[in-house]
Amino acid sequence: AEYTIENTVSVFNLESDDLKGQIIGREGRNIRALESATGVEIIVDDTPEAIVISSFDAVRREVARLSLKRLVADGRIHPARIEEVVEKTRSELEEQIVEIGERTIIDLDIHGLAPELVKMVGRMRFRSSYGQNLLKHSIETAQLCALMSAELGLKPREIMLAKRAGLLHDIGKVSEDQTDLSHAIYGMKLCEKYKENPVVCNAVGAHHD
Repeated sequence: AEYTIENTVSVFNLESDDLKGQIIGREGRNIRALESATGVEIIVDDTPEAIVISSFDAVRREVARLSLKRLVADGRIHPARIEEVVEKTRSELEEQIVEIGERTIIDLDIHGLAPELVKMVGRMRFRSSYGQNLLKHSIETAQLCALMSAELGLKPREIMLAKRAGLLHDIGKVSEDQTDLSHAIYGMKLCEKYKENPVVCNAVGAHHD
């Protein structure tokens, strides 16, 4: 249960409960505008000096949290301003996600990854899997795959393919598209779409069952 709460809820702390009224707005206009713009559910209850942001999408929650932070600091909270701030925050976070992805592949010495996959690697930073941050898990898996393939005496090119497969094995968990496929099979489809080596595609698709 604690993992579920941690992975679906963010708490936004307030300096004063008086701000709750401003965030809700007249007849709930502000809170509706915020929920509509971010795609999250915002819960304002009796919890002192706190608002709960709820969503299964951690990136949406982060957009909502950062937007709320800006709106409260600015003091101007109304629907038009909310839309403007959310749009700016979302754009900045998208840039940050790409930077995280680029920094990860540089650190792992992985080259030639499609920009779309680099962005998905960055999105892993905002996902958890079985209580562990998904990006950290994927980096560790990449490193372990490289170590094991080196111990097996594989060629340098094969070691790089193993490392690549390790990084991408859970890529199917972070796509923004809806699918009924398992994350392993969907990850394989994404790797095929972005022209990854067939060995990498197979490893991603076969890492469960």
